[in-house]
Amino acid sequence: MENERQYTASPAVQQAKQRYGIVGNAPALGEAVERAIKVAPIDLSVLVTGESGAGKEFFPQIIHGASARKHARYIAVNCGAIPEGTIDSELFGHEKGAFTGAVDSRKGYFEEADGGTIFLDEVAELPLTTQARLLRVLETGEYLRVGSSTVRKTNIRIVAATNVDLVRAVADGRFREDLYYRLSTIQIQVPPLRDRGSDIRLLARRFASAFAERYKMPPVGFSEEAELLMRRYRWPGNVRQLKNVVEQMALFEAGSEIDADTLKGYLPAVSTSYMPVAGESAHSYEREREMLFGMIFNLQSRIDQLQEKLDKQPAKPHENSHLLARAIREEAAENQYPTSLVISRKPDNNADTPQPCNDVPYAEVLDTPETMQDKERRAIRDALVRNSGHRKAAAAELQISERTLYRKIKEYGLE
Repeated sequence: MENERQYTASPAVQQAKQRYGIVGNAPALGEAVERAIKVAPIDLSVLVTGESGAGKEFFPQIIHGASARKHARYIAVNCGAIPEGTIDSELFGHEKGAFTGAVDSRKGYFEEADGGTIFLDEVAELPLTTQARLLRVLETGEYLRVGSSTVRKTNIRIVAATNVDLVRAVADGRFREDLYYRLSTIQIQVPPLRDRGSDIRLLARRFASAFAERYKMPPVGFSEEAELLMRRYRWPGNVRQLKNVVEQMALFEAGSEIDADTLKGYLPAVSTSYMPVAGESAHSYEREREMLFGMIFNLQSRIDQLQEKLDKQPAKPHENSHLLARAIREEAAENQYPTSLVISRKPDNNADTPQPCNDVPYAEVLDTPETMQDKERRAIRDALVRNSGHRKAAAAELQISERTLYRKIKEYGLE
């Protein structure tokens, strides 16, 4: 296994880990840190890739701190958190009167970081127009403020990061191919937590100690079974998820030794979130199928009970349908059922009691297949209707950024 390979970290790697608080001895992690140190003196753009929560934000700091630009400014920008309408102004600045609300001229991040390093996190979220501006900066060091025709120069190093497969994004037309090649001159791959073996135990203990000190409470411990469970769990949220889980246990289980059963209570109860151990097959499809059908029928039973309760209430059929839809979503969220597993029965013409309407949001009729695009379009449309067209509220309900919602609205013709 990757995490069992022999690897001896150099003094420079150990020093970088200590300086930036990086915990772990996994070979893949050490090699990523070593690569960042090696490329730091070379003034080229770097692309850091890896899953969300894996710790990509440490590597631009390592690169900046070991480069000739270390005494200049380092600015980190989360591209996914800036609305599409203001991203150009934030990055490149604007002139007075360039748009409504521009009461004064303003420097952008590229101007503020001149001579230093700028870290563009979630770079795949940049709009295509902004990608073209960024490409110009990479190729010539030139840019224009919003509302200005004066060409400005900047001398910065760009380090970008993403958890998106940019090759696929290029193929889908969501990311410029020429920009991809300019950004990925040097790539650093950050390993996911599930591939770091015993680092999971080290991180859990470090987090437990830190939270005990922060909250002035006795630290939690972990049994061998709990540590084995942590190692088997896939940690889709990586280090960020592990930190969150340990923080919850530090608060509610203070001073206790966490066993496997207690730990399971803080982890999503999804079988596919666990990796096989020695002696188990890579996939137990029979077990997964049984659990899947169990979830389906358990949820359908709850839907039937909810329908019976709603039928007894003095409400109009269409009002009942919306109440049922909300109850289905709440039930699915509470029990962590995928909403796509919800079964909507066909109307029975011989039945005396009302049947669920076919237009209930988040319910599928099994003999009417929908594509993922159809489902996404319907979810966005319903969210906009429920929020009276307020896009900010709809984006919050859908748990996506406003910029992503705007793009999807245009894509599906929902203006």
